[in-house]
This record gives sequence, C-alpha cells and structure tokens, in this order.
Amino acid sequence: MFDETLKWPFFDARHRELKALEQFAEQDLRSLIQQEHEGADVYAIAPQMVSALGTAGWLAHAASLDGRLDSRSLCLVRDILARRSGLAEFTFAMQGLGSAAITLFGNDEQRRHWLPGVIAGDRIAAFALSEEEAGSNPADMSTAAHKDGNDWLLNGEKTWISNAGLAHQYVVFARTKEGAGAQGLSCFIVAADNPGFSISASIDVIAPHPLGSLRFTECRLPADALVGQEGDGFKIAMSVLDVFRSSVGASAVGMARRALDHALLRVTQRQISGASLSSFQLTQDKLADMATAIDAAALLVYRAAWVKDVEGGRTSRVAAMAKLFATEEAQRVIDKAVQLFGGLGVVSGNPAERLYREIRALRIYEGTSEIQKLIIAGQLLRNHAESVRS
Repeated sequence: MFDETLKWPFFDARHRELKALEQFAEQDLRSLIQQEHEGADVYAIAPQMVSALGTAGWLAHAASLDGRLDSRSLCLVRDILARRSGLAEFTFAMQGLGSAAITLFGNDEQRRHWLPGVIAGDRIAAFALSEEEAGSNPADMSTAAHKDGNDWLLNGEKTWISNAGLAHQYVVFARTKEGAGAQGLSCFIVAADNPGFSISASIDVIAPHPLGSLRFTECRLPADALVGQEGDGFKIAMSVLDVFRSSVGASAVGMARRALDHALLRVTQRQISGASLSSFQLTQDKLADMATAIDAAALLVYRAAWVKDVEGGRTSRVAAMAKLFATEEAQRVIDKAVQLFGGLGVVSGNPAERLYREIRALRIYEGTSEIQKLIIAGQLLRNHAESVRS
C-alpha cells in the first residue's frame, strides 16, 4: 500500500526517493529496533537512533539551515519509520519539533549555531510548551521571563516534555508580558547546561519514551536566546504545530500500516478447523475496514502536507483534520489487529499489544482530538460568517 501512496500526485521525484529509508530502517536500525521491542532502556537506545539517523543524512529532513521545512518529506519519513519502530519515528520527529522554531523563525546566526548538531545527530532537541495547568491552552502559561539588563531571567516549570533529560537544547515558551494572554508569550532557546535549568521529574508512560518535567530557577539567558521578536511566541508555537500536526497523522498511518502487516501475517498463518483464518468473511470484513481507513487517513495527511508546501501560510484546519482522522482511525485499525490476534493480542510483547500502547498518546499530544475538532469547527464557523457578510 505504501508503494501506491508514493504514486499519488502529492509527491515529486525527490519525495519518492525517500523510499530508500525503508531499507535503511530494516538493515541499519534493525538491532536497535529489536532492542526496543525487547524492552531495553529507551534512554539508552534513543540517542543511538538519533546518531544513526543523523550520520545517514535523514535528519536533514527534520531541520534546515535555509529556514524551510518540507512537510511532505517530514510526513513520509515519519510514516516509514513508524511502520517499523515507534521509538525510531519518535527520535526523528523530536529532532524536527525541537528545532522547528529555530528553522522557521530563527535568524541566520541562531540557525548556524544550534542546527548543525541537530542535523548531524550529535545534539538532541526538545520542544517545551506544555505546563501542568496549561496544556491545551498555552494562553494560561505561567512560566515567565523578564529582562535583567541585556539578559532574560526565566522562571517556571514545564511538563510532558519529550526528550527531557536527554536533550542538549530546548525551545522554551514563556510569558514576557503580564495580562496579555496568548499575545504575551515569547520563544527562547535554552541549553541543557544553562545554570538555573534542571530536570524536575521523569514520567513513565504506557509506551515508554523519554518524557519528563523541567524547572527554571532564575535561569539567565543571553539576549540572543530570544527567537523572533518579543511577543511572537504564540505565533511561533502555532506555526510549528501546523507543520507537525500533519506529521503526527503520518506517524499514526505508519503504525496502522504496521498493525495491518502483522494482522495479515497472523490471519494467513492461523488455521481453524483446517481453514485459514483469512478465509472467514468476518476476518475479511476487518481487513477491508483496516485497509480503507489507512488509505483515507493517508489521503488527508498528504493533502495537508501538500497544502502547506505548495500553498503555504497557516494550514490549521487541514492539519487538524489530518491529525484527528488519522490518529482516531489508527486506534481503530490497531484494535481490529488485536482482535484478529485473539488472546495473543493482549500478551505483553505481542506486536499488536505493543501498538495498542504506542498509538494511544497520539490522540492526546500536540493537541487532543477534542482540540482538533474545535479548530476545525471554529474555522468553519468563521468562514460561514464571512460568507454571510459578503
């Protein structure tokens, strides 16, 4: 099915060349993926995956010195990697999400200083927006930065931060104007060895990946740590999420493809009373639903990526549709895979069981499914109001 996807008119020849990543993942990442699936420490494996992806040049699709990101490439890489490994896909995605503010809004000096290590896989990046009382609504953020001479002093806490404790650098959003809501936020780059910065907690989740909380205590930042202009933080964060929400959908599509791969293998090998499980109509009903959902989700994902690359500008509605539909449908596809495995589908370490845990977070992070619906409906209502007035 993926080969058919690459034939869709959304892609150019350069996108189709990304198919080579399949062989890289299956050969060069095989040992690390096997360790991941056997339950090895993700804090030990993740840096090795970042290094391998960087050395082979794949992280050039996650960050860029020229200030541009190609959404279709981001989505294709996440789709391909997620079909094989949740952690490999995660490490690639976080190199992009953790540096996208610098790629898209940083100045030339910031890009030259902070991005080469990310692209080479020598430095791990992280994105710090969420807080305990400000998850889906960044306007409620309490982490604050204030001027102290030419420097900034940063104070507050962040949580649900991927790569906490592993990252060498963090893009951090903080309030720089009191009472200004979303318009009072700014974006900063914080090095992990910066005095006043610490990891306050590690968070264990059902599908292990590096996750934790950050604390800033009189954390002094130079003036050139500010990305863009003061007050640009909300615009920067939403622009980054516009790009990466579609790619979360691509990750979900890759996981759903992996579920279908395992399900097909299972039902064609499993014998019941002398007949293959695949010969039963109820089995075929599930397989048909799974394949159709995957293609429909992929169409929305790559439509959103194409719109971002070709038409440009803010793409909140189509990105929200892609993330909403792809993550929700992937959950259903994986659930069907568990059902087709029967009792084995809930045995720890079974591919379907592992996917069932991996997929769940995608309906929450970078905006819950409920938030995506509000984005979609809000834009529909605004467009309707404008059409009525005109």
